Amino acid sequence: MKNLIVVVCCILLAGCSETPVSKIQCYGWQGEGEQTTVQTLEADFGKWKNYGLDGICYNAGSDVQKHQRAARVAKETGLEYHAWIPTMLKGDADASWYAVNRKGESANDVQAYVPYYKFMCPNRPEVYEYLTEMYGKIADIPEVDYIHLDYIRFVDVILARGLWDKYGLVMDEEYATADYCYCDKCTGEFEEKSGIDIRSAEDPSQVEEWKQFRYDLITNLVNHLAAFIHAKGKKVSAAVFPGPDSYAKKLVRQEWNKWNIDAFFPMNYNDFYLEGPAWVGDMVKEEVESVQGRIPVYSGLFICHDWQNKANIKDPEGHGLIPSEIEEAIRLSMENGAAGISLFTPHSMTDEHWEAFKKQFIQTNINIQGND
Repeated sequence: MKNLIVVVCCILLAGCSETPVSKIQCYGWQGEGEQTTVQTLEADFGKWKNYGLDGICYNAGSDVQKHQRAARVAKETGLEYHAWIPTMLKGDADASWYAVNRKGESANDVQAYVPYYKFMCPNRPEVYEYLTEMYGKIADIPEVDYIHLDYIRFVDVILARGLWDKYGLVMDEEYATADYCYCDKCTGEFEEKSGIDIRSAEDPSQVEEWKQFRYDLITNLVNHLAAFIHAKGKKVSAAVFPGPDSYAKKLVRQEWNKWNIDAFFPMNYNDFYLEGPAWVGDMVKEEVESVQGRIPVYSGLFICHDWQNKANIKDPEGHGLIPSEIEEAIRLSMENGAAGISLFTPHSMTDEHWEAFKKQFIQTNINIQGND
């Protein structure tokens, strides 16, 4: 495949030597494994670079040494490095930092859906200080290009439709267990600002001012972190829910088109929403329009590794794009204005996926070059 890309690039460069051929940017989300070494990183990053990846969003938590190691290998391989670190999800924070649901339960004590869903409140100075310090240490690593925010949101007040059966739920409204944050600070500040005692509201989900208050809590935190990271000379990207109007705001309170960051990676995971690959194009159109083309959008694609057995996999989180669908998802992402794509995950890509990826990747670059 590498040789084929070289041949195509040489042909195109002969006709237009000063214009970069590859205008599609391709990234991957990948996490640190228990057996990760410098040698495994070199092998993986080198392989993915040869397949066409331009950068890697790499999750090593807040471990400075692991990010140093991975970032160094990424730069040696020629990959842009996004230090992927969960934001609001924290398992061992001070008990007073956690968000509180409408039932009055702290996420430290009772979690919605899964035990690891311990979300902090985005309205606490201590959380601001903790996150600023954490991201600052990673941003100080010379080889880190971007800080990549993830879980920068509230708990899913409504799960994506494809996950309802997994958790035995019918989410036809916002239920109290997953509706955050009703801590004294949040509800008190909201009442002071709006005059509304949200705890006494008959149906808080219908109070538009309460929705906007929580959108703004996340936006304010993101913009604070972005200003701090930018001051260190680094950029900020984020994994976000699709939309934002169609899903992100409704499901997790992300009004991300108001964030002052440098790149968006919407998780356009069609199977989670019981949709086909054509839906990806619709989402990208909305996403690009939401930021008015000011900030690049990289369409996140969820890959089904065991794709030949997909029909027998009950857990929707084992689903995703099969090889025959990835071409359409890439093509529609680009046709609707994406700056590129991101794969979740490169490790999930089979030989058949890479072959389909190669075909669409090269053809789209040829089409773009022909339109210049």
